Amino acid sequence: MNSRTFLTLHGVINSVFAFVLFFIPHLVWPMYGVEINDQYAYFLSQHTSIFLGGIGAISLLLRDIEEGETAKKLFLALFITNILGVVITLYAGATGIFVGFGWSDPAFFIVLSVLSYFQFKKQ
Repeated sequence: MNSRTFLTLHGVINSVFAFVLFFIPHLVWPMYGVEINDQYAYFLSQHTSIFLGGIGAISLLLRDIEEGETAKKLFLALFITNILGVVITLYAGATGIFVGFGWSDPAFFIVLSVLSYFQFKKQ
């Protein structure tokens, strides 16, 4: 996959999740086994959308990046971000925080980690 396609895909996925977690967390989180039962949990979901939206914006705005040292650092940063996603979501699944659809999150982050790694290695 070329860098532009990868960054577009990465940016769109993160942006969609940012909007979903900001606007309809009460519909999404229960599929993962997490209840939004007060204003604080609702806010934390919205707060998470800051980072997902930022990663989405970075990916989309830099999708025309040329090969080189800066591109390599971008893909390494995305790889690290996605590996953190793997670790945190695996923990949530292993400890019973995420159930049901929640196990899709580690799989999702593993796929993005592998794709990020391949983009990094291509640079």
